Amino acid sequence: MSDANSPSHLDADGEVHMVDVGEKPVTARRAVARASVRMRPDTVARLRAHDAPKGDVGATVRIAGIMAAKRTSELIPLCHALALTRVTVDVAWTDEGAEITAAVETRDRTGVEMEAMTAASVAALTLYDMVKGMERGVRVERVELVEKSGGRSGPWRREEG
Repeated sequence: MSDANSPSHLDADGEVHMVDVGEKPVTARRAVARASVRMRPDTVARLRAHDAPKGDVGATVRIAGIMAAKRTSELIPLCHALALTRVTVDVAWTDEGAEITAAVETRDRTGVEMEAMTAASVAALTLYDMVKGMERGVRVERVELVEKSGGRSGPWRREEG
């Protein structure tokens, strides 16, 4: 493992490498991320009424987020493959669109922040794909980590405002 004063993904020669987490203790870890998707009120109304041409948008968005969390190590360079113990993706419809919340849990040697953010991102992109035929102006406005727990750095929570 690299020392606390050196960049964790660079070796002694400055070459990028995957961090060795083998000596870290296995602990319960959790991360929550969210994404905001904005669209017209009439598009939201159709989604709430289950009137979308591509089928059950909410279910498809949830499954896409879960699948994305499971494949994060294939998408993000230097991410460790983790045995995820739980992934949830919730879609809350608002008058302006949707708030997607992804929560990921594991018992492992490294955190699941990237898995949660990947889940929220892919869920938001899937929502866009599901409604682009109804509205081209849909916007993914934000993807952010909301909270994390576990590991040596301990708990962290985004301060609102």
